[in-house]
Amino acid sequence: MLLQRVATSIIGVPIIVALIWLGGAWYSVALAFFLVVAALEFYAALAPAPAPARGGPASGGNPTLIENPLAAISPLRLPRLLNQRPLGLMGVAFVALLVAGAHHGGDWWAGAMALAAVLPFLWLTLTGDVDRALGDWLTTVGGVLYIGWLGSHLEFLRQLDNGRDWVFLAVFATFANDTSAYFVGHALGRTKLVPHISPGKTLEGSLGGLIFGALGLLLLNYALGLRLDAAAIVPLAFLVPVAAQLGDLAESLIKRGAHVKDASVVVPGHGGVLDRLDSVLFVAPVVYYYAIWVVL
Repeated sequence: MLLQRVATSIIGVPIIVALIWLGGAWYSVALAFFLVVAALEFYAALAPAPAPARGGPASGGNPTLIENPLAAISPLRLPRLLNQRPLGLMGVAFVALLVAGAHHGGDWWAGAMALAAVLPFLWLTLTGDVDRALGDWLTTVGGVLYIGWLGSHLEFLRQLDNGRDWVFLAVFATFANDTSAYFVGHALGRTKLVPHISPGKTLEGSLGGLIFGALGLLLLNYALGLRLDAAAIVPLAFLVPVAAQLGDLAESLIKRGAHVKDASVVVPGHGGVLDRLDSVLFVAPVVYYYAIWVVL
């Protein structure tokens, strides 16, 4: 697992750096792509299409899971990403539309969110499934809000003055938190943090993430040339690791409810795209609003 994580980082980090550096359409398209994959993982786990009538899972459990075709990477049974109901596909489309709206401006972004709230009602009205309508609408719009609305703040963040540096700060401070929490937890973890949500997380790992995540953000502030003074950077150094860990726990809660361990296996060593973005989804709005309300 550790070797897979390291190999993924060696390949993935330069790509992430290049996309953030380039900005513009390249950045927006890449952001939309990653969020769309995360949305597919979300809806495949929480609101999949009905399982085929033939056969069933060999070991019981969630019938919408399949044997992992990449068992060498992970032996887990995983959600079928393309096993989507129409509302799931609609939610995925709205996630992409929110990124496109954010790219073109706040009015377009707000309009996309309004459509995401209203159009699922049209589908539910046409299908007439009264018993499932409320739950289906909440799941669809919840996925759009969780992945599309939160994630599209990465687009707004890139559009700020010094936007490239703000995105680097948000993304790599989050990575610092996640990585340090992982290693400190494995080395020193004894006390379970929230075993009913995520049995593997420990208090020691969480504290390690908070400390090293904050230190990482302070170093990034200096290295990137933002050079915010102590009054501006210290509160943010506290907020970002807290937001990152809340994002991680939020996704763990979602997966726990869906009875899956990983969202998928497309990011070796980490699980799915949503498993890798869960913390960033909470951090991006915190950094964006802190930047426009406090700093800029």
